[in-house]
Amino acid sequence: MFNQTYKTLFIVLTVFLGFTATSCIDDLNTSPIDDDVVTSESIYNTPEEYRQVLAKLYAGFATTGQQGPAGDADIQGIDEGFSSYVRQYFTHQVNPTDLAIIGWGDEGLPDFNTMSWTASNDFVMGMYSRIYYTIAMANEFIRNAEGREEAAIQEYLAEARFIRALSYWHALDLFGGNVPFVTEDNEVGAEPPQRTNAQDLFNFIESELLEIESEIIAQGQNEYGRADRAAVWMLLSKLYMNAEVYIGEDRYDDVITYTNNIIDDGAYQLHDNYQELFMADNHTADGIIFPITFDGVNTTGYGGTTFIAHAAVGGNMNAAELGLNGGWGGYRTLPQFVDQFDLSGYTTPNPGGNDEIYVPGGYQSASGYSNDWSPADAPPLVSENNDGIYTGYVYFAEGAEFKFTEDRTWTTNYGGQDGNLVQNGNNLSVADGGVYYMEVNLNDLTYSVENQGVNPLDARAMFFTDGQNKEVADPGTFADGYTITKWKNINSDGSPPQDLEFVDIDFPMFRLADAYLMYAEATARGAAGGDVNKAVTLVNDLRFRAYGDNTADVTAQEITPEFILDERARELYWEGHRRTDLIRFGLFTSGDYVWAWKGGIQEGQAVSGHFNIYPLPSSDVNANPNLVQNPGY
Repeated sequence: MFNQTYKTLFIVLTVFLGFTATSCIDDLNTSPIDDDVVTSESIYNTPEEYRQVLAKLYAGFATTGQQGPAGDADIQGIDEGFSSYVRQYFTHQVNPTDLAIIGWGDEGLPDFNTMSWTASNDFVMGMYSRIYYTIAMANEFIRNAEGREEAAIQEYLAEARFIRALSYWHALDLFGGNVPFVTEDNEVGAEPPQRTNAQDLFNFIESELLEIESEIIAQGQNEYGRADRAAVWMLLSKLYMNAEVYIGEDRYDDVITYTNNIIDDGAYQLHDNYQELFMADNHTADGIIFPITFDGVNTTGYGGTTFIAHAAVGGNMNAAELGLNGGWGGYRTLPQFVDQFDLSGYTTPNPGGNDEIYVPGGYQSASGYSNDWSPADAPPLVSENNDGIYTGYVYFAEGAEFKFTEDRTWTTNYGGQDGNLVQNGNNLSVADGGVYYMEVNLNDLTYSVENQGVNPLDARAMFFTDGQNKEVADPGTFADGYTITKWKNINSDGSPPQDLEFVDIDFPMFRLADAYLMYAEATARGAAGGDVNKAVTLVNDLRFRAYGDNTADVTAQEITPEFILDERARELYWEGHRRTDLIRFGLFTSGDYVWAWKGGIQEGQAVSGHFNIYPLPSSDVNANPNLVQNPGY
């Protein structure tokens, strides 16, 4: 693993941050009086010194300052824990979507629940500042590394250019192309940065990535935590996937090219256990192409995955079971996302052709099973041993009544109560909707029905429901909304992490499953070179991992862009993709799809289209005469 325990460096950089209306005045050529202060003159000498600074570039995605967990922040004007790159990215990419609701009342944060932020929002300034802080550090590294002939330094240079391209992509995606633009060619502190535009910024990111493609370390060959060629291909794929949004140009053919590079190369394989991708030792899991690494001892802070894991714990949850010392009682999810995992119309498979009985009832049409009270259309229970004991799963709408029949007619039917059955007995019922596991024993005429919660068949459905309401009547009430248990600070063998407060879980910014789904979506959108049979195989590989068998396989006819959007939600939730995905489908601000508290009401409503991008912080616009505020703000 790339060691992020780096020497404390104070690199005097000039950057126009959202919280500083004036630029740094320190001269890079001035030797410091304080022996603890290090300038570029004294640190950019040997390859090892370049490596130390490169570690700081990578660590900037994970840490918030120079000492950890707090006390010497990179960025001023915001709580240091809030200033984390990953924490800010989560706030901007996940919070304003159907995946999350936040209960904390910090000024400006509830605006992400209702999509009502303004140019003076502190969290918008925090994201913008973190992006440009990273760009400034990368520019300084590149400025010093150019012209050096050492092979190691040239490798580091390619990685620094990747880091800068990644941050500029975040600037393009979050703030649009109307943003400040500086590179290593700009004289430090000479004048306020000029603004660019979407087309030019897109072209710059693309050209940078294409130039370093052959210069960066080959896919799968770099140290864990550092970018390699596959990371470059992933970022190109993400750029092209959303090109219609950014520049009005269809680049789905290029998505096929670069996702194929990743998929066909084989350097990264699909890990066989979904949960292990989000555990304390996920650095040992395959399929993570570019992680932001966290360590409970060496990269401590109140952002990153420490924030994601702790913020979702509260109510009746046992924090220790998630490898944590407590919960922060903040984030839950919304019912519209929970419904992505419903099993409407689910039928228990019976590949062996074993004996079956059936479960007709008044719930059938509301639950996806066709006609009510029709044994001919009812879901089966299966006797795996043909021994008179039948089991299976049935999806019930709320308040469902049902019975059991021995065949597809009413000739022999069973009802009853309290776990006992009689022929032609009373209707059975369940109060709550959901997926139920059923067992019927026709030998002794007994039955059991147990609510399994949210889709127990899909390993990705990680919800805590005990004491939680599915509906969110009040965003400030932690009991409103199911919670997410996806991030687990415990090792995959069950052993404890290094620390219960600061987690070891790495954040998978890019992983192989995303490449699979981008390939499938681009194919469904008609990209040249896309193979629908390959797309089916890739999607079914993900669903096989989720379900443990071929139960949930899909066909070529089901591989539509809309299906892939839903599958992306199920596979990639709380990983920082959802806002971008919804914008690509025209659903983020429109009324075509609404979720609870979108637009400030529980039922959800459309909001103005200008919220598809965030505003430039008003303080930076006021400080830099070259900037023009984004429309609508």
